[in-house]
Amino acid sequence: MTYSFLQHKISGAIEADDEYWRWLEEGEFRLPRCASCDHWTWPAHFRCGQCGSWEFAWTPVTLEGAIFSWTRSWYAFDRVMERKEDVPYVSLVVELPQAGGARVMGVLTGDDSRAAIGAKVRGTILPPSPKTKHYPSVTWAIVS
Repeated sequence: MTYSFLQHKISGAIEADDEYWRWLEEGEFRLPRCASCDHWTWPAHFRCGQCGSWEFAWTPVTLEGAIFSWTRSWYAFDRVMERKEDVPYVSLVVELPQAGGARVMGVLTGDDSRAAIGAKVRGTILPPSPKTKHYPSVTWAIVS
């Protein structure tokens, strides 16, 4: 059975980021950019924080950036027991310079011995799975 993020939406979500999840399910990474002033707006909002416009263009962004911060999880928390066989694992916040410095999260794959602030990374989009609570996800690998 194929799952869609729409089937598993969190109640109370503001839904401004629905397009983000739709595009990830299609295998594309896109972030919102104001159609009026070109300001990148991430996390997604309904209005541009710079000019107040209500119109956004979901713009393709290359999944390449630098580690802004990272942490190693040594414990399988109750809400993410699906990841318990991956413990320990490294989560990243990655800054994307081509998207105005927007920061996105994901899990590091491969050798984590070079995880460091500023390290260059490249992302991959993974399809929804039980491990990701049926949402598509982004994983990151350190680039030599």
